[in-house]
Amino acid sequence: MKVNGKTNGMIEEIRTKLNGSGVAHLEPETTDEDIYGENHIGTSIETPLRDDAFVLNDADKMEIIQEHFTKILLTLGMDLNDDSLRDTPKRVAKMFVKEVFSGLNPKNKPSMSVFENKFKYKQMVVEKNINFNSFCEHHFLPITGKAHVAYISAGTVIGLSKINRIVDYYAKRPQVQERMTVQIADELKRVLNTEDVAVIVEAKHMCVSVRGIQDESSTTVTSDFQGKFKHENTRQELSGYIHMELKN
Repeated sequence: MKVNGKTNGMIEEIRTKLNGSGVAHLEPETTDEDIYGENHIGTSIETPLRDDAFVLNDADKMEIIQEHFTKILLTLGMDLNDDSLRDTPKRVAKMFVKEVFSGLNPKNKPSMSVFENKFKYKQMVVEKNINFNSFCEHHFLPITGKAHVAYISAGTVIGLSKINRIVDYYAKRPQVQERMTVQIADELKRVLNTEDVAVIVEAKHMCVSVRGIQDESSTTVTSDFQGKFKHENTRQELSGYIHMELKN
């Protein structure tokens, strides 16, 4: 089959390669998957991965994704002989594996070093306005936002940039915002060996703004308060720091 060829068997050939059976599943049916996706529901705290998720190396994954994305573009009727589109499947494959979904691979998890709290600092440490980019796992559209992270030392502290890296690691995968919020909090609790952790995430979801209801103004806020941050006065103190503006 030529990329831009017009043969009577083109549609069936593409369907056969995509479905494996030659049967095109075009009739919409309401399923549990539709209900979960439309309501942006997550089913697990852990990112849903198969047991054999890392049998293939990155090069093999990119090759397979490139092949399948080529078929997607062909199915949509795009002409891959066009200079603008010719290398698009390759670019998308590399972007998926090496960039926007790199957080799926545990090998990319940032190394964490903690230090003794020699200053005996007993107040909260707040790292706010941490920018992140993620993807909704229901429609594979971007989620963009900011995370505010706080902890109270139980004897150890962590480099501030490591907090940003933790957020980035859990963002770079198909995500549900609620899950990402809890994953960040759980990782900080593990690394710092403290229960006193808070995470607040505010984000815009393109699966809400460019499809479905197409609401461009709404944002989603999620939070996970643990330990001392469950107390109202501690949360109020944290809120004050988050909304505080630096003065020159």
